[in-house]
Amino acid sequence: MSSMRMLAQEEENDDAAEVTWEDQQRINTFSKLNTRMRNHEGKLEELKQEKEALDDLAIELELADEDEPVLYKVGETFIHMPLPRALKRLEKDQSELEGKISSLSSSSGECESKMKELKVALYAKFGRAINLDD
Repeated sequence: MSSMRMLAQEEENDDAAEVTWEDQQRINTFSKLNTRMRNHEGKLEELKQEKEALDDLAIELELADEDEPVLYKVGETFIHMPLPRALKRLEKDQSELEGKISSLSSSSGECESKMKELKVALYAKFGRAINLDD
């Protein structure tokens, strides 16, 4: 059980910095960037799993018989297509996926950089009175 105590007047006012409109805007911006970064991280994880699946498919297609059509997933449907066409489609899908991963990683990095700047400014003003860590 935690013990509660009353704060002395000095302790109470110690961390009580006035929150200006600009400070509130920084806090709001930090929150938005944090949410955006969390969303990017979730999407990145999904895309990385999809990339692993495509890499596994590439290995499987190398072992496939060239005369037999293969099932290739397009959207939510599987389509029979000749092996050379499936390989071209696979290369295209892998390239697009790598572009999406790169773009999201870059965007996530920008969010993190801006968040670090905001953390420095907010911690400098508010110290222990604000918590911007998870």
